[in-house]
Amino acid sequence: MSTSASIVWLRDDLRVADNPALSAAVDRGGPVVVVYLLDEQSPAARPLGGASRWWLHGSLTALADDLAALGASLTLRRGPASDVIPALVADTGADAVFWNRRYGAMREVDAALKSRLTDEGVLVTSFAASLLYEPWRITSGSGDPYRVFTPFWRACLASGDPRPPLPAPTAIDGLVIEGDELDDWALLPTRPDWAAGLREAWTPGSAGAHDRLERFVEHGLALYHRRDEPGVEATSRLSPHLRFGELSPFEVWARVHQTLTPDAVSNRAKFLSEIGWREFSYTILFGRPDLGRANFRPEFDAFPWGEPDAGQLEAWQHGQTGIPIVDAGMRELWTTGYMHNRVRMIVASFLTKNLLVDWRTGEEWFWDTLVDADEASNAASWQWVAGSGADAAPYFRIFNPMLQAEKFDPRGDYVNRWVPEAGTPGYPPPIVDLKASRAEALAAYDAVKAAKA
Repeated sequence: MSTSASIVWLRDDLRVADNPALSAAVDRGGPVVVVYLLDEQSPAARPLGGASRWWLHGSLTALADDLAALGASLTLRRGPASDVIPALVADTGADAVFWNRRYGAMREVDAALKSRLTDEGVLVTSFAASLLYEPWRITSGSGDPYRVFTPFWRACLASGDPRPPLPAPTAIDGLVIEGDELDDWALLPTRPDWAAGLREAWTPGSAGAHDRLERFVEHGLALYHRRDEPGVEATSRLSPHLRFGELSPFEVWARVHQTLTPDAVSNRAKFLSEIGWREFSYTILFGRPDLGRANFRPEFDAFPWGEPDAGQLEAWQHGQTGIPIVDAGMRELWTTGYMHNRVRMIVASFLTKNLLVDWRTGEEWFWDTLVDADEASNAASWQWVAGSGADAAPYFRIFNPMLQAEKFDPRGDYVNRWVPEAGTPGYPPPIVDLKASRAEALAAYDAVKAAKA
């Protein structure tokens, strides 16, 4: 048993249960320092958007309470990891650092730190905690990463069941050290306070995550075959909890394999395949850390994106396009920090294909306004809709928002909730002709075909 301190560096894994890094530190013995680092200064770091900052404040508050109940404290530090983590090792005399792996550009920061600390005699160990299947494990017959989801997920399932989740420690020998005050980070909006809808819709933290998982398993999973209908409570809404690691995909996997009703069992495989899309997005990110900035398919560099019309872009952002299903989605996003997945595809198609606005503009807006914005799923999904991403076939697919609404919101339940003035004289006319803009988009895609030829 070690008597020296161990550091647990938390990132997107803000939980005490099924946290391999935390469990390893506790099992090692000796005092444990649990630290969360707000790193917006490392070269690869992408500062959080406003909605994510709001969520992080709530999640860290809940985590601090969970740790305190076990005898530990949450230490908050701010700055570049390459400076802060070694300084923390020196301050505490720790001889071990544990963390759970990241898969985007920041893994280069982790690799450099691991090498440096190891050279200094510090034990550094990383763990798989955020993905069911490590990206380098699931490859095609040629050894290359998959570019299409279905064979990827088939290969995942064929590789064996994920491990069972780890229990939370029963007690932690916590070491209290100096850190920042959470309020000093100013993560919450104040002038104005635009988060009232977020507070009404969400409860950040592991307790809120598990409550939502239970409600979904008990009530929503049986309706999951209606997941494309935004007016029906048929989706899990677990994405922000997974994004911040308040529960793990291993916990989700295990729970939906426990006792279920026959209707829920019939929907289980499809629901888990949506967890698989999250895995697929991270696998793409692992191979392409620049996924949020560069076209996955290089021939899309030839796509003639138009210069955004400021008025049209603002109308899209604030749900004033005159297209009811688009406006409903954007207002849901603005109010709650969330949008139904089918509607995400509709609004993204409208921006990129009817307005011919670069997908990166939409990705940035979602990054700022979504509580579940992560570097893999957000970028991969925008690229998929735009046609520039993996498995985007046919890449020139253009959603007709009116037909989508007729198919998936036939009674107008969703639209009426968010756009009650639709169909009245007070509702604006469409900012673009859908038929003409579709033709213009198809002509623009000819540039991609020419580049690929």
